[in-house]
This record gives sequence, structure tokens and C-alpha cells, in this order.
Amino acid sequence: MDGARRVLIAADKFKGSLTAVEVAERVTAGLRRVVSDVDVEALPVADGGDGTVAAAVAAGFERRAVRVAGPLGDEVTAVFALRGDTAVVEMAEASGLQRLPAGVFAPLTASTYGSGELLRAALDAGARTIVFGVGGSATTDGGAGMLAALGARFLTAEGEPVTPGGGGLADLASADLSGLDPRLADIEFVLASDVDNPLTGPKGAPAVYGPQKGASPDDVATLDAALAHFAKVLEEAVGPKAGEYAVSPGAGAAGGIGYGALIIGARFRPGIEVMLDVLGFAPALSRADLVITGEGSLDEQTLHGKAPAGVAAAARAAGKEVVAVCGRLALPPQALGRAGIRRAYPLTEVEPDVAKCIAEAGPILERVAERIARDYLR
Repeated sequence: MDGARRVLIAADKFKGSLTAVEVAERVTAGLRRVVSDVDVEALPVADGGDGTVAAAVAAGFERRAVRVAGPLGDEVTAVFALRGDTAVVEMAEASGLQRLPAGVFAPLTASTYGSGELLRAALDAGARTIVFGVGGSATTDGGAGMLAALGARFLTAEGEPVTPGGGGLADLASADLSGLDPRLADIEFVLASDVDNPLTGPKGAPAVYGPQKGASPDDVATLDAALAHFAKVLEEAVGPKAGEYAVSPGAGAAGGIGYGALIIGARFRPGIEVMLDVLGFAPALSRADLVITGEGSLDEQTLHGKAPAGVAAAARAAGKEVVAVCGRLALPPQALGRAGIRRAYPLTEVEPDVAKCIAEAGPILERVAERIARDYLR
């Protein structure tokens, strides 16, 4: 494309190196070094996982901080985003792996209680629409902790509350959802995730994601049985829909918190689709000649609901040209083309040393952006 002058940067974070906001800043700097008068609009994006609230704040939402329980029960400061009566809540803020001490995992005992407290804070702030981004969790409790924070009661045969975490659900004898926060019935609740796994089984939350959270093969078996039991007890409490939700797409998201969200009326949507709506992507896209998207690693996973694929699909539908920046490229040109990405520019093309790419991602990304400017903006 010769002479493009209006550029939309809609990239996700480079995990471990740059936030989505920093990616946009570095790309802008590189473009302007070559074409000083280029018109750049930055719209950092996220797909529902960690970084989702930061993307909403960058798009003009107000940042709200609140003290909630972390995955191990200790108090942490978590953040959600609010604009008007729409809140963006990220479960990883309260219950994410980043909330665990370095090198510590708690696959059987980590709880989503703090995520429920975060949802309650959004309700207290007047939210009528809640976009609940889930991913990056430290937990595999099926959302039981979250539901407990919102007023549900999960009891053992002795009438005591079950212990926190997925492991404790093995002792669940009865569930009472009558005390759930009544405001939940009156809101639009959107479950935003880039995974569509069911709750249990070979593609369920424990089997697929448990090992990332420190679960041994025995732990995975324990958690899978406990979550299946949880769904069975909920079926007795709320009827057959509890069983249907367990096999619904998204139930297994973020250690099964997707299941808990579905139980209380959430509607599952691919995270990037929801976030593009919330962030105002369509009007920004209409103003652009060229779209630059990207994330840390462009690979097979990117094609399955990650942010760059969502951006590229929407841009292609609008007839806009798309290129991508990334730290590492593991997709052939044909796969990129099918996704709607004309060309990808990895940092490793400029600096072959991967460790250096991670450590010096910002300056290297600026040099990558200079290449894009020479190829597309002159």
C-alpha cells in the first residue's frame, strides 16, 4: 500500500517484555522516525486474559482499585475498569498466577473467592454490564470460590463450608445458591475468554491447564473428579442446566471459573470479539488505512481466538490491510495470509539473539517499526 498515512496500532502485549500500551508507543516512535507526519491511533487490545483491564483503561475507562482475597487467601489490591455502567473485570487481577509467590503453586487449594469480591465491587460501583475476562488463573475450583463470595454456600456432610480450592470440592455434600447477590439477575454478564474447553474430561480444565498451575498427574485426576462431583451437586441444587453448562464451551476457562459464571447467567463470547466491541475498535478501524497488530509469539495458538487473529479478521472484513509485529514468528506465510495478515515482522529478524529480544524488546521493536514505515508508508 503506497502512501498510507493513517495507521491503527491494535496489538496485544509481548508477555514478559512489553505491555500492549508500550508496544503501541514503541511502534509509533519507530514509524515517526521514518515518516514524521504519520497519523497514528493507538488502541491496545486484549483477549480476556491478563492485560484486559489495562487495555480498557488505555481506551478511556476509569481504573478502580479494591482490596480482595488473593488465590491463597491473603489480601491483594486488584483493579477493574469502569466507564458509565460498563465494567471490565479481569479474574487474573484477583486469582491469577501472578498473585502467587515466585515458584509457589497451589493447584488443589487456590481459590477464586477474590474474583467474586471483584465482581461484587463492580456491582457496588453501579455496573449494569460486566465483561468478565478470564485467563491466567492460579485456580482450578470451578468458580466455587467466586460463587461463595457472591453469596452461595457449599457445605460438607457435617454442615461446614468446604475448604477453599478445587480439592475441597470432593467433600461437597450440598449447595445453596439462594443467597446469591440479587443484582446478578439484572445485569448483562459476558464471559470473555479465548478458550472453549468444557469443565472436565480429557479436554477439561484440570487435564489441559492443571499442569501449568503445578498439578501432578494425581492432582489432575483428583481435580477432575472433584469438579465432576461439584457439577453433580449443583445439578441437584439448580436443576439439569448445571449439567448442560459443564459441557458448554468456555466452562473450563480459567480453571473452570467459566462454569461458575455460566451458572449465574453469563453469556460466553470469544474474548477478543467482546473486547473489540468494548474498546471501540470499529470506529477506529474506519479511520485507518493500515492496521498493525501483534503479540509476543505469533504461533498456532494465535489462530485460535487470540487478539491478533480477531483484529485481522475484523480488519479484513472492512477491506483494510494488516501487518503484524511479534517477538517470535512460528507461522508460515500461508497461515498468516489465511488469518488476514499480509506480513509479520518478528524482532528476531532484526536481532537473532532471542535473549536480547526479550531484554531489549522496546528499542528493537522501534527498529522493526521503521521497516514497516519504509515498506508501507512511503
